[in-house]
Amino acid sequence: MSDIDEAPLPEGELALQTVAMPADTNASGDIFGGWLVSQMDLAGSISAIKLARGRVATVAIDSMVFLTPVHVGAVVSCYTKVLEIGRSSIKINIDVWISHKESFEPVKVTEGIFVFVAMDDEGRTRRVNP
Repeated sequence: MSDIDEAPLPEGELALQTVAMPADTNASGDIFGGWLVSQMDLAGSISAIKLARGRVATVAIDSMVFLTPVHVGAVVSCYTKVLEIGRSSIKINIDVWISHKESFEPVKVTEGIFVFVAMDDEGRTRRVNP
């Protein structure tokens, strides 16, 4: 069987997993896109803090496309993959997956590239410690 025939699966490190709750929904009953972005930011921050060995701040988010709505009760899993480490910055790809409501198969919700910058205690940019 070739890789082309296989369904895509999450890649990277599982950085954050949470349950989508009713308080996080829009008027249609789907989870807010902004809530998903905040979960992605948390997941990316967790990975970036480990790499930077200290405080980081989000400075950019690349384009995102939402592929499917997220239902209340879905287990939302954020996977991170480091793309690049600069002098003070860390670029991370973040994929969001849920389990299908009935089949429990993994379903990709969205992905985005987040850029974090290492900061010192005064909020100034600092070098990422290798």
